[in-house]
Amino acid sequence: MKIIVGLGNPGRQYEETRHNVGWMVLDRIADRAGWSGRAKARDAAAVVRGRHGDLDLVLVKPTTYMNLSGLAVRKILARERAPLEDLLVVVDDFALPLGRLRLREEGSAGGHNGLRSIIGEMGTQRFARLRVGIGEPSRQAVDHVLSRFTPDEGARLAVVLHAAADAVEDWAREGAARAANRWNAWVPPDDGERLLANDGPSVGETIDRPAAQPDSEGIVRTRTGWRKLLPRSGGAPR
Repeated sequence: MKIIVGLGNPGRQYEETRHNVGWMVLDRIADRAGWSGRAKARDAAAVVRGRHGDLDLVLVKPTTYMNLSGLAVRKILARERAPLEDLLVVVDDFALPLGRLRLREEGSAGGHNGLRSIIGEMGTQRFARLRVGIGEPSRQAVDHVLSRFTPDEGARLAVVLHAAADAVEDWAREGAARAANRWNAWVPPDDGERLLANDGPSVGETIDRPAAQPDSEGIVRTRTGWRKLLPRSGGAPR
């Protein structure tokens, strides 16, 4: 059983803010697994668990505020009797460009209040974390992390959340070292790399089967990663 903790703040005013990108990644995994809406309140968190493909996962969204996240982590590890090796924490990081991923087997809080709380509660830095870049602030850091993504950023974010969910699943399946080798060098596609809805795959690129159908946000998996389908003018993605 692998425990994935996504950090965020509860409350409607914080929904879809940059600081809640950890929750967004867990929502994407829950969507894939068919678990949306099934989370139960326990251990100061919203928790859902089950079998997803070949993985046994527990998805945990602490419902404390960010700086008390460690309380929920300590409780869920105690309930599951799980070692720290089975824990991955997904967090936002404004020191990384928007969409870049950094998976580490251990490390400091790096100024993140949620990680600082977990380290304080657990008494150790030795747990894996996946940092998701939210872009460098052009204003005070607090204002930046509590802001929402712009429409232009939102198109890229949809692809990034898919990639981050893949990174989480790779960690659960193969371990931190191999997942880090694969995803720490990953770069989100820019507008020029997205596929036009009616064009199909670009030259040299083949759409994977059977996962060729775009999801509700127009995202499709290709052999070189996730891509956003862009409509031709006057039309919508098919």
